[in-house]
Amino acid sequence: MSSSPAGHVARSTDRPHSETAAGTAVRALVRTFVRTSDGVAIDTVYEPGAAVHDAPETPSAHPVFVVAHGFTGAVDRPHVRRIARAFARHGAVVTFSFRGHGRSGGRSTVGDREVLDLAAAVEWARERGHARVVTVGFSMGGSVVLRHAALHPGGTDAVVSVSAPARWYYRGTAPMRRLHWLVTRPEGRALGRYGFGTRIHHRDWDPVPLSPVEAVPRIAPTPLLIVHGDSDGYFPLDHPRMLAAAAGDQGELWLEPGMRHAEHAAGDGLLARIGEWGVARAG
Repeated sequence: MSSSPAGHVARSTDRPHSETAAGTAVRALVRTFVRTSDGVAIDTVYEPGAAVHDAPETPSAHPVFVVAHGFTGAVDRPHVRRIARAFARHGAVVTFSFRGHGRSGGRSTVGDREVLDLAAAVEWARERGHARVVTVGFSMGGSVVLRHAALHPGGTDAVVSVSAPARWYYRGTAPMRRLHWLVTRPEGRALGRYGFGTRIHHRDWDPVPLSPVEAVPRIAPTPLLIVHGDSDGYFPLDHPRMLAAAAGDQGELWLEPGMRHAEHAAGDGLLARIGEWGVARAG
């Protein structure tokens, strides 16, 4: 197992900087692989965003949003790119593919070691010159941003968890029963690989990782926002309410009328409000 530090760049594919009319270099999109502390190469994209484009010499003045996608997502999926475009109106954006997804290495552990992927992406985001980091996660990614904030104090300046579970092994809805079949059965993992492009690890969790609801009290004093749709077909409203209760006065809960699950259900208006919240709370 590699002992390379989180954030180590495995291979860089930086694009050339573009030029303004006055000849001043403007920060361009950067795509590279960063290596996690357990040696997995993570496909990662940095976009400076409109604010940084306007003032490329002072990226530290603007926050960077690090986006953690849901299960079977990836950095090149249209819904992830849409999220990135929305947050780019408020600051820089880092998107990445979790292990086992897209071009990243390794196999998915469905929310366990993915915390290491997020930690590497956050560290790399700070290396781009940004003093303030907002982590935003959806579904599985929502559980990851909660656990990352609890396990890496000071690693992020504000946390947004959208459509996340509160507890593990939930099978109370048909979509979650299908997901458990996908993860736990050999034929399900084959479907994950060939149908969704997601390579799932065959081993059970050992030990069982800290659950999202157990992680939440450890996040304070970092600002926390929990977002959930009242029509979510995966996790009913007891999940966000459990998370909010665990957060106490340190967290905010937005229950969105008519919203379903995760990235596909997050409308432009909601994404704009999340972006504004992140800018305001990250300091």
